[in-house]
Amino acid sequence: MEYLIWWVFLSPLPTMNNFLMTGPKAYLTYASSVQVGAQSGIRECKRQFALEKWNCPENTLSLSPHNGLRSATRETSFVHAISAAGVMYTLTKNCTAGDFDNCGCDDSKIGQPGGAGWIWGGCSDNVAFGEKISKQFVDALEDGHDSRAAVNLHNNEAGRLAIKATMRKACKCHGVSGSCTIQTCWMQMADFREVGNYLKMKYKHAKELEMDKKAARAGNSADNRDAVTHTFLSVATTELIYLESSPNYCVKNQTLGLHGTEGRECFKEDKNMSQWEKNSCRRLCNECGLKVVKKRTEVFTSCNCKFHWCCTVKCEKCKRVVAKFFCAHKSGRKKNKKGRNSAHQQ
Repeated sequence: MEYLIWWVFLSPLPTMNNFLMTGPKAYLTYASSVQVGAQSGIRECKRQFALEKWNCPENTLSLSPHNGLRSATRETSFVHAISAAGVMYTLTKNCTAGDFDNCGCDDSKIGQPGGAGWIWGGCSDNVAFGEKISKQFVDALEDGHDSRAAVNLHNNEAGRLAIKATMRKACKCHGVSGSCTIQTCWMQMADFREVGNYLKMKYKHAKELEMDKKAARAGNSADNRDAVTHTFLSVATTELIYLESSPNYCVKNQTLGLHGTEGRECFKEDKNMSQWEKNSCRRLCNECGLKVVKKRTEVFTSCNCKFHWCCTVKCEKCKRVVAKFFCAHKSGRKKNKKGRNSAHQQ
């Protein structure tokens, strides 16, 4: 069963037809949605960290308890949270849309007064269903009782709670000539990007657990479980937590599967960019002891488009030169000299 659950997370979508031919019926029903949800979580992780030293690389996304590089850093806390949130989000959407048998809107409050001038109605997103099935799939990946398993389960739950925390009330007016005499309202999930933003803030304020190191090294022993239980009493379920300091993401480390920031693209000199984007070269290159090189690249875009009767639009292809910026070793000038005459140190 454990292999079956993990296979759902790892397999590409086109192979799902083969998967749906075998396995427990309860898992087969929701497997595709779980997979889509996990992948949406990965995409959001990559978007949130696109311009940071750690940019959510593929090799760090394995939630398997048998992963040899398994760790419990601030970054993996986000991976667990956003993955669990993505699975819950997709399952909830599919349920509310009626994609599953015997599952639809949350109508538990329909007709009840909600406040002054409004009652519960409409179609509230069924987050209770999404939460339940998400737990069955995602939490099942943690089969240990050590501190890392406890931390991962905690962060999974924090991810699911982020879905609830970002939900908003939507309403519709009822009355003569749009007078809005009374409103019917329902609860709906926010856009998943908002969930990602919420969890990114939790990541920035994530708490490192101070545990009894001797007990923590005891694996699945009773001493370890007692240390975990005692430590977790002071931690809010909505907060992300981690056990280990993050490694140096500036440098390449094959053992840890880290690529470093050499060769990463950064951005500057654009008035339409946010300050965070403008500072990306300093963050990715300068703070890592690298220089910034500027490369000019030719790009072709459609231009001078004209409408012709009837009914086509014809465009010309226009060439323009754009500047791109990359991180490079300060000692790499000779290596970059050949064939890169347009590169300039910033």
